[in-house]
Amino acid sequence: MRVTFTAKGARLGTAAVGAALLIGCVSGPAASSSGGAGGKDPKPGAGASDRVLVFSKTAGFRHDSIPEGIAAVRELGATHGFEVDATEDAGAFTPRNLARYDAVVFMSTTGDVLNRTQQRAFERYIEGGGGYVGVHAAADTEYDWPFYGGLAGAYFHSHPEIQSATVHVEDHAHPGTAHLGRTWERTDEWYNYRSNPREQAHVLATLDESSYTGGTMNGDHPIAWCQEYEGGRAFYTGGGHTKESYAEPAFLQHLAGGIKWAAGAAQADCRPENGYRSLFDGTEESLAAWKQAGPGTFDLNTDDGTITSSGGMGMLWYAGSEFASYSLKLDWRMAGDDNSGVFVGFPASDDPWSAVDNGYEVQIDATDAADRTTGAVYTFRSADTKKRDRALNPPGEWNTYEIRVEGERLRIWLNGVKINDFTNTDPARSLRDGHIGIQNHGADDEVAFRNIRIRELPTRTSATADSAAVTADSAADVTAPGN
Repeated sequence: MRVTFTAKGARLGTAAVGAALLIGCVSGPAASSSGGAGGKDPKPGAGASDRVLVFSKTAGFRHDSIPEGIAAVRELGATHGFEVDATEDAGAFTPRNLARYDAVVFMSTTGDVLNRTQQRAFERYIEGGGGYVGVHAAADTEYDWPFYGGLAGAYFHSHPEIQSATVHVEDHAHPGTAHLGRTWERTDEWYNYRSNPREQAHVLATLDESSYTGGTMNGDHPIAWCQEYEGGRAFYTGGGHTKESYAEPAFLQHLAGGIKWAAGAAQADCRPENGYRSLFDGTEESLAAWKQAGPGTFDLNTDDGTITSSGGMGMLWYAGSEFASYSLKLDWRMAGDDNSGVFVGFPASDDPWSAVDNGYEVQIDATDAADRTTGAVYTFRSADTKKRDRALNPPGEWNTYEIRVEGERLRIWLNGVKINDFTNTDPARSLRDGHIGIQNHGADDEVAFRNIRIRELPTRTSATADSAAVTADSAADVTAPGN
């Protein structure tokens, strides 16, 4: 179903239309961000040398779907451009051998599969930036190795019989779930876990326990998640018990996305995310508090939960309330060399130029000057372009912004990497309160948005906020607010 979200009483003066592009009329001193994101930079994108090791040793129950799983990863490698080796020999876990691989897939391993020397080699591999992918019974592995328990995210507890269930997708930008709708109906053996990984990992999808029998996690039942862990990347999916899973296109794409992210060939924000409320969830009802200012529109596609810019130049802004101190997250995707942006800190108005004159724009643009491309505070401060370029997914793929406003300070994360840190000193503008909005730039610019959510943060005095921000800045680079 498609719905066009049209402007209501919006206008844009003729002189303004002819004057300049909406994003191009902000004036102010430009500066280059020095960055400062903590931790390791993401790896570059996929290349011919990318290599994945599939490890399938079992010391407990052995799944008869393991051969299908290995064959599926080999086929995914041929499709997505990475080489695949497979082994059940724990002797492969040496520092020299592991260094050959961008990610290691634990394919339904069970029990104690590595000795202490091999465990330490794998720990060093992860600490050096290596990737881990756990499939299904990988959660039923190495119960006495705390490092592995943290890496996997949760240990297996129990399971009911194989049956169909509804999976709710929480993250629509991660390459492991971006292809899925809001729900995913599939049949598998659904694990219960000894703990909930939500506090330390980023949950990608959960099970609806009312849709099947035997769930024991009290209604919050993560089934796929990711995290940055001890210098490396970890992705886990609870699916993959059945042989049929590895002939299921949606599951194969789920697994491929997890492998690509863990190997550093795709980017995503895998910091824990809790306490956000939705401003736009992909439904027509969630647009009730939004208003179109100026010409153009956003087309709502309720099938994939997106709104896509059309025409312009205008802006869709959230009229439900102003925000004073907050973390705003949203997912966006460019079709090609397109143009859009996210406005913050502007007063209510049906004129989009009010946002230009009184607020700030966080730019989305593939090609322009450094202070006018993705991650820049438009014409005021460029992003750290090195970090931005390494964190950015290309056109056609989803990216996630976190825009964090505290006092007059504005910080920007792209796919979990901090790329900009700007402080307003202009007395004619203020970030201390105002509305948020997204831009529809023009007829030739097509940018899609989905899953717009916000977490309101404690309001502090300027001195307190600045002091706290400096003290906590390193931790904030890898941790979502409030975690």
